[in-house]
Amino acid sequence: MIVTIIGTGLIGGSMALTLKEKGFATKVIGVDASEQHLSQALALGIIDEAHSLQNAVTQSDLIIIATPINAAENLLPQILDIATSQVVMDVGSTKNNICMIVEAHPKRGRFVATHPMWGTEYSGPEAAVNNAFTDKATVICSKEASDPDAAALVEQVYQTLGMHLLYMEAAAHDVHVAYISHISHITSFALANTVLEKEREEDAIFELASGGFESTVRLAKSNPSMWVPILMQNKENVLDVLNEHISQLRKFKASLEKEDPDYLLELIEKANGIKRILK
Repeated sequence: MIVTIIGTGLIGGSMALTLKEKGFATKVIGVDASEQHLSQALALGIIDEAHSLQNAVTQSDLIIIATPINAAENLLPQILDIATSQVVMDVGSTKNNICMIVEAHPKRGRFVATHPMWGTEYSGPEAAVNNAFTDKATVICSKEASDPDAAALVEQVYQTLGMHLLYMEAAAHDVHVAYISHISHITSFALANTVLEKEREEDAIFELASGGFESTVRLAKSNPSMWVPILMQNKENVLDVLNEHISQLRKFKASLEKEDPDYLLELIEKANGIKRILK
């Protein structure tokens, strides 16, 4: 099977490496706005060839859009216009808007909306990792809007990657990821900005940062060009969770201001309840 990866960075590159290793993809074609990324992807063996969008789509059986979500939304209608029977899938972190954009497209059935729940704070082809998706979850959204054979092929892709499948409506997905993923990134960005604003000694940050701090701010190293469109697009859901998060922070602030250790203990013990879910 010939697979085109549009966006040869962390997610697209990691998928390409595994699909090639597992024998699912006999050839991987790369498309990328960055010539540097294409050169790196070729050198690293992530892709076998680099082509224009038109040539790549017409030669392929499967097209994976692994660009930032705003670019994916511009590309998807163009790809469906070019495609005949090819299957097109995306891997973006928001789903409702991209599904709505092609809702009335005559080839909507060839598109499968997905979100593999894996990533790191790194970006670009050099960040790609083989077998990175094993035992992780992926979400297939609004499956009923996709042709059965298209959905089946995409399910096969994720099974080859070693992922387990979840199914959601696109709008519901966007609500859930606001709470599980998007708020984590905002918190990490905000904490990093807080430390950079208040702690002027870079050596102190480096020397004193323990595992807890480092793991909490790890996401602050994430690619801004990817996260700005995600947060803006999922704005309403993100604002909802952000308001709740601010409310929770105020409770911790109040417990300290009022010198109320019992309330502070109550807040922390309540937070410990996450152990029942995340073991």
